[in-house]
Amino acid sequence: MLKKTLGALALTSALVATQAAADGHQIDLTGKTVEWIIPFSETGGSAKWANFYAPLLSEALPGNPTVVVTFNPGAGSTKGANAFQEMTYEDGTTIFGSSGSTQFPYLLSDPRVRYEYSDWNVVLASGTGGVAYLPADLAGQLGEGGDATPLAGEDFIYGSQGATRLDLVPLLAWEMLGLQVEPVFGIEGRGDGRLMFERGEANIDYQTSSSYLSGVTPLVEAGTAVPWFSFGALDGDGNIVRDPTFPDMPTFKEVCEATDGCETSGEQWDAWKAFFVAGFPAQKMVFLPAGAPDNAIATFTEAFAAIQERDDFAEISEARLGVYPQLTGDAARTAMASATDVPQEAKDFVINWLSERYGVVLQ
Repeated sequence: MLKKTLGALALTSALVATQAAADGHQIDLTGKTVEWIIPFSETGGSAKWANFYAPLLSEALPGNPTVVVTFNPGAGSTKGANAFQEMTYEDGTTIFGSSGSTQFPYLLSDPRVRYEYSDWNVVLASGTGGVAYLPADLAGQLGEGGDATPLAGEDFIYGSQGATRLDLVPLLAWEMLGLQVEPVFGIEGRGDGRLMFERGEANIDYQTSSSYLSGVTPLVEAGTAVPWFSFGALDGDGNIVRDPTFPDMPTFKEVCEATDGCETSGEQWDAWKAFFVAGFPAQKMVFLPAGAPDNAIATFTEAFAAIQERDDFAEISEARLGVYPQLTGDAARTAMASATDVPQEAKDFVINWLSERYGVVLQ
């Protein structure tokens, strides 16, 4: 299965990168500035992920260049991704950070997509999770095991980047649970959705793990937000199990099983799981642009591998990112392949659902 394959590859990727460095196949970035482009606003999980890695990457790259995170939001990340597609490799001073919200429009053949993942060169693939949460008054109505049945008559508002973005995973999940959720489309990042929740403009939300840990945990401690479920993680056989970052939190699968009318088998479930798998186990990736030479790819691969070999990495990454795979080399390429391909049946279901539910027609 995918997770077993990635685990085996992860053991060798750092060794391959280190050997490349030992053979002298590195680029020198002394005195340079590396621009890390994020196609979202500075309030979301991608910003927190990149800002966590940026100073560590500066230390790990040869020449210790300054690594600056910049933001190019718009059209649910397709604006920034399209701009990166037009770039070609120059000197290793431009990298790009994608997210599941960049992958999904690509998977669904969104007409705004003018980028091609196979043109890019992946040097890091980061897994993550997601957590759905509610205001305290609504969370208090949940049944045993997170049963959503008592909430079937409530009207929910959700701040969304768009139905073809990573948001389709929670939107479809909530529909499967029988909830009446009206999305407000057009926010530039998930952090903006959290701000809507904080201001009382939305009464249901989800955040990827890094944003939840930094942005929602204070709300939980203040009693204004209550975690409901995580989307879960995959075991070695591809089954959904509890997220290792949130082991005390039920998964969406568990909540679905506890809720009247929600099924964990069949066409709808298969589509949800396929897009969950595409969107979260390799949810964020770092790329060099088209035309990057092998020595540049090896340099960045070795740097990200060296970061993970730091004695303090497990401690500092758990607090900021959660407990998820951080993959380089062949493992990152395998993860990217999985994240940018889903079964045609799942695509067809989601395309039909988007048209019927939100009037989104993809041609």
